[in-house]
Amino acid sequence: MTEPTATAPPGMPLHTKMLIGFVVGTTAGIAANLLIGEAAWLEGLIAYVTDPIGQLFLRLLFMLVMPLVFSALVLGVVEIGDPRSLGRIGIKTLLWVLAVTAIAVSIGLVLVNLLRPGTGLPPEVGQELLAASSDRAVEIATAREGVSGIDILLNIVPRNPVEAAANGDLIAVMFFALMFGVAATVIRSDGTRSFVDAVQGVYDICLKLIGWVIALAPYAVAALLFSITAKLGVDVLLQLARFVGTVLAALAIHFFVVFPLLLRLFGGMGPLTFLRGAEPALLTAFSTSSSSASLPTTLKVTEENLGVPRRVARFVCTLGATANMNGTALFEGITVLFLAQFFGVELSLVQQVMILVLCILGSVGAAGVPGGSLPVIAMILAMFGIPPEGVGLILGVDRLLDMCRTVVNVGGDMAGSVVIGRSEAKAEPLQQAA
Repeated sequence: MTEPTATAPPGMPLHTKMLIGFVVGTTAGIAANLLIGEAAWLEGLIAYVTDPIGQLFLRLLFMLVMPLVFSALVLGVVEIGDPRSLGRIGIKTLLWVLAVTAIAVSIGLVLVNLLRPGTGLPPEVGQELLAASSDRAVEIATAREGVSGIDILLNIVPRNPVEAAANGDLIAVMFFALMFGVAATVIRSDGTRSFVDAVQGVYDICLKLIGWVIALAPYAVAALLFSITAKLGVDVLLQLARFVGTVLAALAIHFFVVFPLLLRLFGGMGPLTFLRGAEPALLTAFSTSSSSASLPTTLKVTEENLGVPRRVARFVCTLGATANMNGTALFEGITVLFLAQFFGVELSLVQQVMILVLCILGSVGAAGVPGGSLPVIAMILAMFGIPPEGVGLILGVDRLLDMCRTVVNVGGDMAGSVVIGRSEAKAEPLQQAA
C-alpha cells in the first residue's frame, strides 16, 4: 500500500485560502498589466472568465441579503426589547448599543473623509471602472439623481415591503423589519412565538447558506482582484494599504479614546483597570475573530475581573455577542466610503447619514459567521451606485481587520456591562427606598 502523496491540508483555514486567492489574483493581475497591457485575449479573459466568476459570487450574496437582514433585525429587536424579561436593563442595553455604534460609525465616516484613502486614481479611470464594472450600479446611481432629502426620508417607510425588497431598497426593508420586531415584542401570544421561531429558522438557514457561499470566496477574490489589478496595476495596492491604515486608526480611536471616556464618565472605572481585567477576553477575541467563540471568556472576566453583577453581565454580554457590533459597523461604513472614493462616486451629506443608519442597523446579527457582513456591504454599495464587486478588494486583508474589529466588539460588550452594572447598583437602593 503506497503512502498518499503530499497535498494541501484539507483543514486549511478559510482566511488562509482567501489570502492565497488574494496573492494569486493580485500577482497575476499586476503581471498581466505590466507584461501584456491591453491585449485582446486579456480583455476576453476578463470579460468571459474572471468577471463572470466574481459576478456569480456577488449574486449569491445579493440572493441572501434580504432574508438575512429581515430575520436578523426582527430577532435582534425581539431579544433586546422583550418587556417581560428585559425591563430597565434591556432599555439601557438598547441605548448603549445604538449610541456606541453610532459613535463608532461616525468616527469611521469622519476619518475616511479626512484621510480619503480611496482617492488618487485619475477621475477618468474611476469612471471607466464604474461604467464597466456594474451596469446595475450605474442604473441605480442615475435613478437616484434629483431625489430630494424629503423624498429620501419618506422612502424610508415602504409603500410595499415586497416591492422594496425586490428593488433592493435596504433601508425600507430594515424599517419594516424593525416595526415587525417591535410588534412581535409587544404581542406575546402563541402565534407570535411561532412566528419568531420561524424567523429564527430563516436566520439559521441564511447563516448556513452564507457559510457555503463564503467557501467560494477564495476563488472569487482571485477572480475579482485579477480583473481590477489587470486594469489598474500597482496603484490599487497603494490605496489598499491606505484603507487598512484608515480602518485600524478608526478602531484604535474608538477603543482607546471613546471606551475609556465612557468608562470613566459613566462606569466609574479607569481605562487601565478595565484593560487589565478584560485582557483575557480581548486576546481570545483577537485570536478567534468571533464574539460568539469569545463569549465564555467574556462572561468570566466581566463577572470576576471587572466586578459586574452576574445578571447584568450575562444579559449584556450575551446579547452583545450578536447585537453590539460597533467595530463591524465602523468597518462597514469605512468600506462603503472607501469604495465610493475609489470608483469616483460622490456622496452627499444626506447619503452619508443614510449610510451611517444602514451600518448601525445592518451590524445587528450580521457578524454571526465569517463574512456575515459582506451581503450588507454589497447591498449598501449597490444602493448608492458603487460597483459591489469592489468588495473583492478588501477580502484579502479582511482577516487582520476582522481580528481587530472583533476586539472592539467584545470590548464594547464588557464596557457596556460595566456602565450598566454601575447604573443598576445606583438604581436598586432608590427602588428599595421607594
